[in-house]
Amino acid sequence: MNQIHVRVNSYGPDRPLMMVYTDPISGKKVGRSTSIKDTGPKARREAERLAAVWEDELNGGRYKPPSRVTWQEFRQRIEEEKLVAMSSSGQTGIHSVLNHLERTLNPDKLAKLTTPAISRFVKLLRDEGMKETTLGFHLRNLKSALNWAVKMGLLAAAPIIDVPRAGESKGRPISGEEFERMLAAVPKVRPRDPGVWQRYLMGLWLSGLRLSESLIVSWDGDAPFAVDVSGRYPGFRIAAEAQKGRRSEKVPITPDFAEWLLQTPEDDREGLVFPLASLTTGHQLQKWQAGNVVSAIGEKAGVVVNKDQGKYASAHDLRRSFGTRWASRVKPATLQRLMRHTRIQTSMRYYVSLDADDVAAELWAHHPKNGNTFGNTGAENPWKYGGNRG
Repeated sequence: MNQIHVRVNSYGPDRPLMMVYTDPISGKKVGRSTSIKDTGPKARREAERLAAVWEDELNGGRYKPPSRVTWQEFRQRIEEEKLVAMSSSGQTGIHSVLNHLERTLNPDKLAKLTTPAISRFVKLLRDEGMKETTLGFHLRNLKSALNWAVKMGLLAAAPIIDVPRAGESKGRPISGEEFERMLAAVPKVRPRDPGVWQRYLMGLWLSGLRLSESLIVSWDGDAPFAVDVSGRYPGFRIAAEAQKGRRSEKVPITPDFAEWLLQTPEDDREGLVFPLASLTTGHQLQKWQAGNVVSAIGEKAGVVVNKDQGKYASAHDLRRSFGTRWASRVKPATLQRLMRHTRIQTSMRYYVSLDADDVAAELWAHHPKNGNTFGNTGAENPWKYGGNRG
């Protein structure tokens, strides 16, 4: 077979760049869209990279028309070429939805994932009782995976996937009194290892860590998400692949969390900060398993965070509590760093939801009457459990 050379052609600004080669046997031109719009040198370099991959496949005899790509070939390609560059939580998300697809539809060819097939897939998951928020999470991951397949020429066109709209926040910050109830409920949910889970809940409450981050944060300096006590102040040192924002950085931790964390004896500061071993396998729990336990504790404690939807306190509600506590103490830019939000608008939501009494307390703090005009100055301790009033 003669050598095939794939080149990139542009057909105008903002139109997809095309990969084109001449078939050495028929002499006909063969083209494929890169799905990358011609917006400048950076877009062209990415298109040329895809052209080089396609050229290598053609010359190596590995290329298959989209209609012939098997499901297993697709899974192998996406795991070897896309998932390796993603965070652990991103990998878990795509693995999970692909596993659901295999379980419900069991496609032998990737091309069988048509729009009607995806619609049936969604119906099957709803019939099983999957929540809309979970369904939306899976469909966003599926959309990302299939768009990648189109980009790589494994699928002729991506099916239409209607992702359920994200509604208003389904949870809320919990109070100190509610947190106490959750701690007290732990032995009822985890009678065999209550201490481990009470420590874990306290860590979530004080740190503001995302659930996925809490399961990988480590004392080991070479870990992707590690506690760093080498500087003047302790913090987290995070590799790009270990966090949602996809950027490497060192971020500070709050003094109350640092003091609590450093109570751990130095000899015990190795491995995972929060080891949550399965009682059956001994392996670290996965995100969904740990999340289910925290939600079960919230339910046993009777901490309802959304009465209309019957939702009990979850790990994310503990993160919300952290954000709300610190919004009353630090600037928005500081809270953004603490919570590692990509957009400042996300952090600003915590300031919008500040309790009116918290704002009023700040306004009246230096008033000569040392209280409000009605004299309602009853004593309370707003900093208990890191600052949430019970």
